Amino acid sequence: MALGGTLLAHSPIVISRLRKESGFSALELLVVVAIVASMAAIGIPLSTGMIDDIKLRGDAQGLSAAVAQTKLTASAKFTHARLFVNMAAGTFRIQTWNRAGTPGWVNAADDIRLSDRSAFGFGPATAPPPNTQATLAQAPACRDDSDAAITGTACFIFNSRGISVLSTGPPATTQALYLNGPSGVFAIILGSTGQLQLWRTTQTGANSWRQK
Repeated sequence: MALGGTLLAHSPIVISRLRKESGFSALELLVVVAIVASMAAIGIPLSTGMIDDIKLRGDAQGLSAAVAQTKLTASAKFTHARLFVNMAAGTFRIQTWNRAGTPGWVNAADDIRLSDRSAFGFGPATAPPPNTQATLAQAPACRDDSDAAITGTACFIFNSRGISVLSTGPPATTQALYLNGPSGVFAIILGSTGQLQLWRTTQTGANSWRQK
């Protein structure tokens, strides 16, 4: 029995089984950990950049949709409506002019906030999109009920016929709102005819504008 046991213990089948049951070696585990760490180091920055780009794109599309909604609100309520942009806080909301009782601007919707890495501003851009503004500029500042300019704000205003106007009443020329993030700069352009355009440029090619 002892001899048989010795032969059995040293047979190829038993040795192979023992090797399989022994699991991974420390060296093999270190190699696997190194590969996973390398993939994570490459993948995390790419994922972060993609997420930032999706957020910025969503902010730009949401802002553009809010401009269109402001125009519809002015016509539907037969009064002036404006998109009130608080550039410092990174928020925007639709307001309407209250004709009944005490005249003044009232909120028609709650504030909408830009995502955490988006902000109102030109970023690296030094020139506006082609055939839009003469010079790079945000829309005019909003004004309070006593007609005083509100610092750090910008407004698109529409009259009851859905025409873009200035706070003083006459039709507005081409205006714009700019926002930027890690992946680029967006421009929401409102033409004098009411046409709405969305433009984008990258952070590396600051004035390589492309219409979206």
